[in-house]
Amino acid sequence: MTVGELTKYLEDWAPPGAAWEKDNVGLQVGSRGLTIKNIMLCLELDDEVLKEALQKKCNFIFTHHPLIFNPIKKIDLEKDFTAKLIEKIVKNNITVYSAHTNLDFTKDGVSFELAKILKLKNLRFLEFEESNQLKVVLFVPQNSLEKVTNAVFSAGGGIIGEYENCSFRLDGEGTFKGSEKSKPVIGKKNKLEHVNEVRIEFIVDSWNLNKVISAIAKSHPYEEPAYDIYPLKNKNVNYGAGVVGELEKEMSQKEFLAHVCNSLKTKAVKFCDGEGKTINKIAVCGGSGSDLLKQAITSGADAFVTADVKYHAYHTAQKEILLIDAGHYETEIVVLNPVQQKMKKFIPANEKIKILKYSGSTNPVKFYKQ
Repeated sequence: MTVGELTKYLEDWAPPGAAWEKDNVGLQVGSRGLTIKNIMLCLELDDEVLKEALQKKCNFIFTHHPLIFNPIKKIDLEKDFTAKLIEKIVKNNITVYSAHTNLDFTKDGVSFELAKILKLKNLRFLEFEESNQLKVVLFVPQNSLEKVTNAVFSAGGGIIGEYENCSFRLDGEGTFKGSEKSKPVIGKKNKLEHVNEVRIEFIVDSWNLNKVISAIAKSHPYEEPAYDIYPLKNKNVNYGAGVVGELEKEMSQKEFLAHVCNSLKTKAVKFCDGEGKTINKIAVCGGSGSDLLKQAITSGADAFVTADVKYHAYHTAQKEILLIDAGHYETEIVVLNPVQQKMKKFIPANEKIKILKYSGSTNPVKFYKQ
């Protein structure tokens, strides 16, 4: 199996187009044509991860945090850490791929896995993404309807939540008159034609638009297919930030703090008191999610588990919601579980490719106890 085949499968789950616009997701170093031997999964790549990957004969490394985030202006092999790492990667014919905010914003991604680790149920996005969908209105002759719509749906059009092949159809009459240079499939050039057509409407995510338009061009019988594209303000129910859910059994604040520590295998968390009542409804966001504090409070959550919380956010949360900073590494490392599971499901057993998680920790944050 090649890197390209595997990453195409992963991108159907966590599309690069769903990522924050300033993020750098996807191929970092290497080749999509590389045949995979073994795979190393890690939150971020450093010398120790690369060393273990080489020892375990892994030539494909999957990271959550991009190896290359900012544009590289020079390759200084003496002083620059990233440059020296890239040199080792290239010399050992390894390919590095990253799924970052696209994995944050997708179903069963970072925040969903964090919620599952905390044993929450009835999971849903805390805040949906919006303005990243388009409506396409397409006109197709009656006898080509199924061929064109099947092509559109295969290209990613017509997906709403857990439903596929979603469209609205309306019968009507289309007219056209081809010029002397035209090559009409129906009727003759220089003659006004009337054709029974179907108006089809469907939604498409912005990153799939070009693929859908290409599918229309290839499957539509007309020389010049007619279609309209409308930007939408809709909330995209398939992608969002953070997750909200409920505990199986409500807990006291002290019990829930212990539950977070035990679930994430951490010895300490930072927090501020909420309303002081029992904890049942929980909002979570893996990594730096304190910008979602207002949404967490508005959702009616009793607690909000995230990381990288600033001082003034605790003031905002105090007496409103139990705000817990459980650590950036601790709230994101859990995403390697679903990544590993999806890879195992996709890679045939006869490929004999090992999918390994880095055995150490790349967390630079330490705790000091006096």
